[in-house]
Amino acid sequence: MGFFDFIADMEAYRDHNQPVARLNARHAMIVQPFADDIRGARVLDLAAHDGRWSYALAGAGAAQVVGVEARQELIDIFPSFPDADLRARVELRRNDLYDEIDSEARKGARYDVVAVYGILYHLMDHFRLFQALRKLGPKLVIVDSEFMRRPGPMIQLVKERTDNVLNAAPQIEGQKVAVKGVPSFKAMEVMAEVLGYRIDWVDWGAVPADRRKGVMDYYRDTDMRRGTCTLRPM
Repeated sequence: MGFFDFIADMEAYRDHNQPVARLNARHAMIVQPFADDIRGARVLDLAAHDGRWSYALAGAGAAQVVGVEARQELIDIFPSFPDADLRARVELRRNDLYDEIDSEARKGARYDVVAVYGILYHLMDHFRLFQALRKLGPKLVIVDSEFMRRPGPMIQLVKERTDNVLNAAPQIEGQKVAVKGVPSFKAMEVMAEVLGYRIDWVDWGAVPADRRKGVMDYYRDTDMRRGTCTLRPM
């Protein structure tokens, strides 16, 4: 049994490849290990998609989760999630994530935990993101992203279509192809260091080979590999 088993019965996931196995495997690595930090916390979930991770963070005991998502058609899926009590602890806001962070900072809002799941490698302004998040006072930032495996601190530019909801949202009106930056593992470490964060990498290698169904992107030998890290203020 896994947290996301219910996804198998949702219309929105019928065309996804191994959604239950993938989401459950990721949940075990990017949510469950941080249950002590999440329990009772106010959490910000960036690029919340249909609210699945906001819902999971509520399931891990968060007192309140604010999810920010640019696409209304994804937010509209959230009411079909099954547990009304968990949904009640989640607020999904349609907004640009930078605009939302800046707005919250101006209001003096504070968050205990910030989830940066699956969005960092669809952005260009990585440093600005983490710099802005510091103003919200999080004790923990969890980052799950694709990273370049190059040895130095670099960011590789990649173009991708905006009509795929798993890709970057349009950066200007009517844009069909956006540009994103994929940071290297070392670039992530450099950004954390200069902003006064301690960075720790989640050991995906500790997952047994027979439990890696749906998450082989965390084990690629190519230039790009998915990874997870945590940032805590020093």
